Amino acid sequence: MLLVNDSEERWRFPLMTLLLIVGCGLVFWWEQRLGETGLRRAFLRWGFVPAQAQAAFAHGDMLGIRDAVVTLFTSQFLHGGWLHVIGNMWALWIFGDNIEDRLGRVLYLVFYIGCGVAAAVAHGLMAGASPLPTVGASGAISGVMGAYLVWCWRARVTLLVPIVIIPLPIKVPAVAYLLFWIGTQWLAAAATAGQSVHLGGVAWWAHIGGFTCGVLGALCIRPLTVREAKLG
Repeated sequence: MLLVNDSEERWRFPLMTLLLIVGCGLVFWWEQRLGETGLRRAFLRWGFVPAQAQAAFAHGDMLGIRDAVVTLFTSQFLHGGWLHVIGNMWALWIFGDNIEDRLGRVLYLVFYIGCGVAAAVAHGLMAGASPLPTVGASGAISGVMGAYLVWCWRARVTLLVPIVIIPLPIKVPAVAYLLFWIGTQWLAAAATAGQSVHLGGVAWWAHIGGFTCGVLGALCIRPLTVREAKLG
């Protein structure tokens, strides 16, 4: 299924969402210039590595703790490939504009980054022995999707669903799509529990942690009205 668009009306131009997309795009452009060895070094330096963070906190290594905290933020702007970055940025463009409307641009940025940090922490807690760097904006975007579930539950999303070999556009309630999506993350996390930490793959718990943070945040924050958003 390919996500095409949503029905929720946008109140104003999503400037901060666009800036986040441009920022991730520029970082990805920089990654492509590093070469294989340089990219590996960049991921190890700026990606979030659970095993390193766990060791730093366990030994009270202040320099290691500082580096681990920094990578909670920097890892959100790195991506592992074209499909990774395009998929993430497309989802952010579809869901992010409406959450930016309801939070205002500055609080939206804080919310987005906060969900990304929560996602990385959740992954670190569930895969603390993993020596592999975690990269990507999907944890933060999962938080945006969680807020969308709370605030835009009346919306519908359009999916391209392959029927035999022909992709057909089908509109479904956003609630159904988002609940199905987070359900698959839980199932995948359960299915891969106990696998070798040296294997790569998707950080399912980061998605779950980010989504949970987004839902809880949206439940605790009063969203802006159309008038307040336009005045801001």
